[in-house]
Amino acid sequence: MSFLRLKAIVNGKTIYPLPDSKPVVITVNENKPKIVITDGYHITKPVTLNFKDVDITGFKVECALNDWQLGVSLIILIIFYLIGYLSGLLLFKISSFLPIIHLLLFYYLNRKDFFKLVPFSTP
Repeated sequence: MSFLRLKAIVNGKTIYPLPDSKPVVITVNENKPKIVITDGYHITKPVTLNFKDVDITGFKVECALNDWQLGVSLIILIIFYLIGYLSGLLLFKISSFLPIIHLLLFYYLNRKDFFKLVPFSTP
């Protein structure tokens, strides 16, 4: 999600900011470092890297809620609000809050699996 300020924390000490859609190189001097990703509220399960076989490992951070879902929710909100505003029907005005409530519930109740570290092969 492009609006979140994600950070990678290595061994509970070193913090690396993760800019949106840009690779970050994290140099680790010991074997089996533990890495977690956080936005301040959500945190991934610690991932322990083993450099016994490979010296370089790549990960992609995936979010359970993406920019596309956020955009569709915003469009639905605007459509329902405009229909309710122009027609004067209270049902549509109230329905315009459903996408916001859905996103907030998804954000706050899906705390454990909101972020995932997905490995990918590096050249």
